[in-house]
Amino acid sequence: MTQQLAPGIIADAPGSQWSKGTRSRSKRREALVALLFLTPWLIGLVLLTLGPMLYSLYLSFTDYDLLSAPTWVGLDNFVEMTTDPRFLASVGVTLIYVAVSVPLLLVVSMLVALLLNSKMKFLTGYRALFYLPSLIGASVAIAALWRQVFGDEGLLNAFLAFLGIEHGSWVGNPDTALGTIVVLTVWAFGSTMIIFLAGLRQVPGELYEAASVDGAGPLRRFFSITVPMLTPLIFFNALMGTINAFQAFTGAYVISGGTGGPVNSTLFYTLYLYQRGFAQLDMGYASAMAWLLVLVLAAFTALFFWSSRYWVFYGDK
Repeated sequence: MTQQLAPGIIADAPGSQWSKGTRSRSKRREALVALLFLTPWLIGLVLLTLGPMLYSLYLSFTDYDLLSAPTWVGLDNFVEMTTDPRFLASVGVTLIYVAVSVPLLLVVSMLVALLLNSKMKFLTGYRALFYLPSLIGASVAIAALWRQVFGDEGLLNAFLAFLGIEHGSWVGNPDTALGTIVVLTVWAFGSTMIIFLAGLRQVPGELYEAASVDGAGPLRRFFSITVPMLTPLIFFNALMGTINAFQAFTGAYVISGGTGGPVNSTLFYTLYLYQRGFAQLDMGYASAMAWLLVLVLAAFTALFFWSSRYWVFYGDK
């Protein structure tokens, strides 16, 4: 059945078989075009991501030194971890680093965001200034500079000497070496601060006005209004900060010179993984460590999402 649209123009009536076939062919062409554009990405995903990941999973069950063919050893690499003192030391150092650096990063970021959310002059300049370290991050150059600042004759000791206080190398002391890396991490708080600042701008002012009328002070308003309204952002920043902390490498490598010293005080998990894989050519053991880290991160992520139902407020409940 056809219908007349205009002189000389004939169109199929809606629902005709010919019209359905035309639409079906058009959708197939669109799907093929989309697949064509996605092909380079899919090739990269398979060759550069999924392929190496699966191969490393296989290597985690082998003895492989990069120079000879892998030898299947089953779970030996994972069993060895339970008796490897340096592995256990790296786990302890990493857990301490995560437990200290992530809460400090959240607290400092929140406090600075609250300060920048107030009405004061030159706020735009302050925001850019505080965000700048986050752009630089814990790069090799910054980590090297950090090593000089906290070294035996570094800037910090020079300032302390001016005040009449003598102190040795901060990065060479096992009691303070890890602390210097924590300070380096907290120093680059800009991106976390920007996220908190954006969240503070979205908190309705009417809530603060109503709380003030009821006699709530600044601390009560902060814990009863600000914190609950920012819990989604706290959740996001805490999760991303935890994942990044578990994978920290550059600062520990540069500051310790790649050794993880002194006395394994900066032997991060990723640094020991690097040492076993590329310094000792024990790639099978390093692959097993990498996959164990993947499982730990997955477990922490699942724990975060499970616990979020009890403390994250999304405004719809």
